[in-house]
Amino acid sequence: MEGVESDGAPPVSTLGKWRNDFSRAFQYYLDRSAPHTVNRWLGTVAAAAIYVLRVYYVQGFYVISYGLSIYILNLLIGFMSPMVDPALEALDGASLPPKDSDEFRPFIRRLPEFKFWYAITKAFCVAFLMTFLSIFDVPVFWPILFFYWIFLFFLTMKKQITHMIKYRYVPFNFGKQRYAGKRSGESTSGSSKD
Repeated sequence: MEGVESDGAPPVSTLGKWRNDFSRAFQYYLDRSAPHTVNRWLGTVAAAAIYVLRVYYVQGFYVISYGLSIYILNLLIGFMSPMVDPALEALDGASLPPKDSDEFRPFIRRLPEFKFWYAITKAFCVAFLMTFLSIFDVPVFWPILFFYWIFLFFLTMKKQITHMIKYRYVPFNFGKQRYAGKRSGESTSGSSKD
């Protein structure tokens, strides 16, 4: 019975250990990149530019580009949608009718910004790697795909924007909201003393 481990755990292979170490290091650097929003998006723009240059240089792989753009459109809808759909919440009979005095509820996305960025970056990298396999170079008349995607984008965004207007939510916030009431009150009280 020599050489048999007493704890019952199978021995870890070298390949499995390397994979585990790589996964741990990748997750470490992914976590470290979370607060650097601008730098992350600049890296994604660089990956997108490399992909576009590759497709332009090869003059092919338009079906991959079409699939990539549909996937990004789907991610964009998830990014712009609230976690809890107000249309479904309004249909719920147990909820109270909305009032103007309701407590403020912040906009929580269905797809957070970090996951949105990560999915888009991964999609561009996978699409770039797919351009090296000739099986994915399906001959197609690309202007038809392009105009169909424009039409699909227009209809989808129209539906999303009307939903946003109907339920009065804005998926974007630009900077921290500041209360300006006290500052404007100081300037008016200072001018009345003079």
